[in-house]
Amino acid sequence: MNVLFVGTASGAGKTTVSAMYCRYLYRNGVSVAPYKAVNLSLNSYVTREGKEIGIGQAFQAWASGLEPSGDMNPVLLKPSGNGKIQTVLCGAPAGDVTEKKNMDVAAVSAAAYEAYDRLNSKYGTVVCEGSGSPVELNLMDRDIANTGLMRSRSVPTVLVGDIERGGAFAALYGTWLLMPKDIRPLVKGFLINRFRGDASLLDSGIRIIEDLTGMRYLGTIPYMCLKFPEEDSLSDSEGYLSGDNVKEAFMSNTDALLDAALGAGVDFQAIERLS
Repeated sequence: MNVLFVGTASGAGKTTVSAMYCRYLYRNGVSVAPYKAVNLSLNSYVTREGKEIGIGQAFQAWASGLEPSGDMNPVLLKPSGNGKIQTVLCGAPAGDVTEKKNMDVAAVSAAAYEAYDRLNSKYGTVVCEGSGSPVELNLMDRDIANTGLMRSRSVPTVLVGDIERGGAFAALYGTWLLMPKDIRPLVKGFLINRFRGDASLLDSGIRIIEDLTGMRYLGTIPYMCLKFPEEDSLSDSEGYLSGDNVKEAFMSNTDALLDAALGAGVDFQAIERLS
């Protein structure tokens, strides 16, 4: 079953959580591929087929035991200064978005969702990552990666909240509340990310969020000082990374975080059963 991980904000941990879930499925023999419809990032990766995608999807592909491909990130937006954003569509440059030239949202959406459909036809599970916040109210009419994907493909969704920043319960409830009512039922569960200490201290807040929203609590991921590929300026540049092979070092960190999450009781099997 496919799933979309969205966050309460940029930097909430969507990229790493998606990679960790890809890794969990891969380790359990599931055919899985990552997908992010739209990525706003200057940190890119060129695949063996010569397609440019966000580094986060390359990382998630490695976690899935795959070579990265262009369909995993069909729209890459690269800010280039002075209000200009280079558009990379299906891995190839496709012009610039400027103050005077808007993106053709319909055409870009169609290309993005066609890439999703191709992955969906090839793999048992597609693990999707949202972009930024899914409830940027001034952008929702052209949101391709979050509410647009939910609406067009009915993908069950998990909300990731970063408790390291504080205000996680307010962010979880506020994000759910601002979701358009027609797709709000697709938001099936929530995860709390980067918690330090005794997770039982969160129990009363978790129960309140479940009662208010109907979302299912899926677990709390412990904080670990581990380094992962960075997509943007909000990513944490600190963390442990060792070894001569960067790819394998990232996978070692992913395995370490996954094992810690499993030990903390994160219910990945429940994510598999979301419907």
